[in-house]
Amino acid sequence: MLVNVTTRLDHFTLLGFPGLQPQYYGPVSALMFFVYLAIVLGNMFILVFVMYEKKIQKPTYLIFCHLAINDLTFGTLTLPKIIAKYWFGNNLISFHACFVQMFFVHYLGAVQSFNLMVMGLDRFISICLPLRYPAFISNTVVSVLCGIAWFIPLPIMISVVLQTISVPFCKSNIIAHCYCDHISIMSQACTEKFLSIVMTAVAVAMFCLLLPLTFIIFSYTSIIVVILKISNANGRKKIFSTCTSQILITCLFYFPRCFVYLATATGFSFSLDFRVSLIMLYSLLPAAVNPIIYCFKTQDIKQSLFMKLQRARIGIEQKGFPMNKMIRLR
Repeated sequence: MLVNVTTRLDHFTLLGFPGLQPQYYGPVSALMFFVYLAIVLGNMFILVFVMYEKKIQKPTYLIFCHLAINDLTFGTLTLPKIIAKYWFGNNLISFHACFVQMFFVHYLGAVQSFNLMVMGLDRFISICLPLRYPAFISNTVVSVLCGIAWFIPLPIMISVVLQTISVPFCKSNIIAHCYCDHISIMSQACTEKFLSIVMTAVAVAMFCLLLPLTFIIFSYTSIIVVILKISNANGRKKIFSTCTSQILITCLFYFPRCFVYLATATGFSFSLDFRVSLIMLYSLLPAAVNPIIYCFKTQDIKQSLFMKLQRARIGIEQKGFPMNKMIRLR
């Protein structure tokens, strides 16, 4: 649908995966549904488990909870709409709903980046300054830092959205993506301020990604240096195991994004299908995989889960014992 400057858009059309053939709509939507189910169940499990398991209510796991809330919110704001497109043919999103979605997509990405910086700080002090860890890091301190991580991007992203929503759209109302983001929306805009708006958004993205990433690289490099100085192999392995989950989560978030940004900066072009697929992959894969990393790469959670399963098994066996005994007596 082509529009002119005087036309006031009341909706956008989400194209989804541009080159996807109709015969694949069912399998793709089913895959998206199961990804969303994994995001909801996995992250809800982490939140409930940390809430009720007093033993693991520590700074590290509070950070995990903030990451889980972020992942759960992002998945809920993006996946249901694209599932509805392929299941029910509902590919329209209202003008204001599109900008609300755009705000949360970029806001939650920035929040995740700052929360990962808090996680890097937690590991840095824990391993590089272990004697000062109890004085510097507590549940209260982590809650304040994560609260700041949620607040810092808020006014910045609001200003980006307000700047974008004010421009006229004269090219098309089709969003060549699975959800509304700044690049896709601005590609349909007609304004003399186009370059300044795009450059402002790029500067915001660099601030929200590169500032935390710089500190994260510094913190984990320092951690690796400290670990390599330990002469005992078992000691090195034990200390490294305390931050493997954090490193995996950080790599899942930053590596694909850095790849896309560097490829774009060096002039390497992607096809539209590949670009959309790659963005969906690095946006949703961490949200689905992070709970698994929390459970299987974190010793405290593994031990707590194992103990609960053991108690449950013993309880089942004890309940079944009288019946088994009666059967033997007969």
